[in-house]
Amino acid sequence: MPLRDLSIGLGVIIIWALNVIVIKVGVADIPPLLLTTLRFSLVALLLVPFHPVARHQLPFLVLLSLTFGTLHFALLFIGLDQAEAGTGALLVQMGTPFATLLAVIVLKERLGFRRLTGLILSFAGVMVLAGGPTLPAPLPTALLLTSALGWAISQLLIKRGPNVPPLALAGWVALFAIPQVALGSWWLERDQLAALGDAGWIGWGAVFYTAVMSSIVAYGAWYGLLRRHPVNRVVPLTLLVPVLAVGLGVLLLGDSLGPHKLIGGGLVIVGIGLIVLRFRKRGGTPRRAS
Repeated sequence: MPLRDLSIGLGVIIIWALNVIVIKVGVADIPPLLLTTLRFSLVALLLVPFHPVARHQLPFLVLLSLTFGTLHFALLFIGLDQAEAGTGALLVQMGTPFATLLAVIVLKERLGFRRLTGLILSFAGVMVLAGGPTLPAPLPTALLLTSALGWAISQLLIKRGPNVPPLALAGWVALFAIPQVALGSWWLERDQLAALGDAGWIGWGAVFYTAVMSSIVAYGAWYGLLRRHPVNRVVPLTLLVPVLAVGLGVLLLGDSLGPHKLIGGGLVIVGIGLIVLRFRKRGGTPRRAS
């Protein structure tokens, strides 16, 4: 990969790692479901007018708005409101093992020894985290793991669904998710108007960052890399996201960094690495993912 594209890829990873920190500080200023509603509104406003989709794609996008918009993003924002940023980032990375399991169950994909080992290590890492003091209470832990499951289900739907350009998909999923999360905010949260009036630059900055930087700029650059390079050269960079998120949580938010987080997080990352990385046989012949 040329140095320019590698720099772009690392820039995207930094944006996504910072996104975890931004969400964490943003939900301290604006309630999480209200913040999610504002994020989706800005994404839809900036993308939908410029990325039309075919009418027959709308049911698929509505379904994806449930799994990706509400189940993944809304629960991510709520969970990070009650968890350390680094621990939350590690738990959400479980979307990759969940997606692998779903592919085996639903798509009947073969689960080789390497990916099976990765699954075992990933879940072992979560168990180690569960034994440490940094794991949030059972409810936010369940919310973050359910958010990861929502991401995994969404990847399966995207793989099996119609071919929608990435930015069009992001915009229309956001549009259809707006009433869902807005209703959740109305039902579960209080004093939304007062929260908007009291929100400072951190809260509104979080809306801008999560919508523009994380959703539009980062994903646009990421899909550009995927078009120019093999997937197995680009996707492994995402393993750096939880590592950077943990480090940023320690540096910027004062999160703890105990042995449970180091060992459990390490197991999760190594396990995911075994799932997503492709190794070469001797002689340089690429090996197919199991």
